[in-house]
Amino acid sequence: MHIKDIKLTHYRNYEKLDLTFDHQVNVIIGENAQGKTNLMEAIYVLAFSKSYRTSKDKELINWDENYARIEGTVHKRARQFPLEMQFSAKGKKAKLNHLEQQRLSDYIGALNVVMFAPEDLNLVKGSPQIRRRFIDMEIGQIQPIYIYHLGQYQKIVKQRNHLLKQLQRRKTSDETMLDVLTDQLVEHARVIIAKRFIFLELLREAATGIHEGISQHSETLSIQYSTPLDVLESDSEEKIGKCLHETFKDNREKEIDRGSTLFGPHRDDLLFYVNDRDVQTYGSQGQQRTTALSLKLAEIELIKREVGEYPVLLLDDVLSELDRHRQSHLLDTIQGKVQTFVSTTSVSDIKHQTIEQAALFNVTSGTITKQK
Repeated sequence: MHIKDIKLTHYRNYEKLDLTFDHQVNVIIGENAQGKTNLMEAIYVLAFSKSYRTSKDKELINWDENYARIEGTVHKRARQFPLEMQFSAKGKKAKLNHLEQQRLSDYIGALNVVMFAPEDLNLVKGSPQIRRRFIDMEIGQIQPIYIYHLGQYQKIVKQRNHLLKQLQRRKTSDETMLDVLTDQLVEHARVIIAKRFIFLELLREAATGIHEGISQHSETLSIQYSTPLDVLESDSEEKIGKCLHETFKDNREKEIDRGSTLFGPHRDDLLFYVNDRDVQTYGSQGQQRTTALSLKLAEIELIKREVGEYPVLLLDDVLSELDRHRQSHLLDTIQGKVQTFVSTTSVSDIKHQTIEQAALFNVTSGTITKQK
C-alpha cells in the first residue's frame, strides 16, 4: 500500500501543492514552521478524515480562504483509487473513488496510516485519554464498524451526562429516560469493549517479540486492559453487556450524585509492564520509549496481518527524539517494506541506508521542491 501523489488546496500554509512520492521512503526536510508537519498532517487527515493536532476542522483551512481540500491517489491491493477530503464552514466531505461517503465509517480504512510523532513517546506515561485514542484509531482502521459504535457511544454518553446533571440538580425526577439511555449505551459499549479485547490480544502478541528485540532480550513486555468492570478478555459481548447493566444498576445513585457516567470504555485504560514492573510508574525514560516504539511497530505488523498490506508510516520529527539504537531498529524494521514519510530539520544525524536511498524534499514557507 502506498500514496502515489497528493494535492493540497488552501490547506494550512499551502496555497497549492502537487507532489508525487516515492513508493518507499520520502524525507521532508525544512526548518520549523515551514510546513513539514502540515504535509504529514494532510496525509493523516486523508486517511482518518480528521487531524491529530486539532479538533477544529476550520484550523485546517488557509487563513484567507473559505475551504481546504486534500486529494490523493492510493495504491492498494493491486488497484489505484482517489481519496478526497474537503473542509468548509458547512462541514466536511469525504470522497472515495469520486463518490461522497455519507458515513465516515465507510471512508476510514481505505488508506491505512500509522503516525509516530514525539507526543507518541508519551503514550506510556501520558494520560489515559492518549492510550484510549491510540487503541480506538487503530481498531477503527481495521474494522470501520468500530468507528460507528464509538461515535454512537460518545453521543449517548453526552446525552446521559446531561440527564444525570439534571437529576443531580433536581431539575427532573423522572428516571425513565435514564433507563432508555443506559440500554442504548450498553448496546454500543459491549461491542467496543469486546473489540478492544480482541485487538489487545493481537497487539500484545506482536509487541512482546518486538520489545524483546529492541531490548536485546533483557526485557519482557506485557499489556493489560484496565477497567473497573468485572469482565475478562475471554467474555462474550453478551456477558460484557450483562455486567455493564448490573454495574449501572448498582451505581445509579452514585452516578446521579456525581452527575456523570462513571463506567464504560470512555473510562478504561491500558497498563504496561516490563519485567512485571509498571512502566508508567517505575519505568525509566528508556523503557517507556522502548515500550512506545514497540507498540508503534506492532501496529504496523498488526495492520499488515489484518489488511494484507503494510500501512503508510508517518515519522513526524520523531527520529531525532530516539537514540541511535532505537532509531536503527525502527529503520531496519521498515526498510524495503513500508512506504514511509520522515519529517526532519536535517538528515545529517541519521546514518542509515533507508534514509540515504530516500527521495528528499525541501520545504520553505509552504513550498516544496524535490532534490535532484
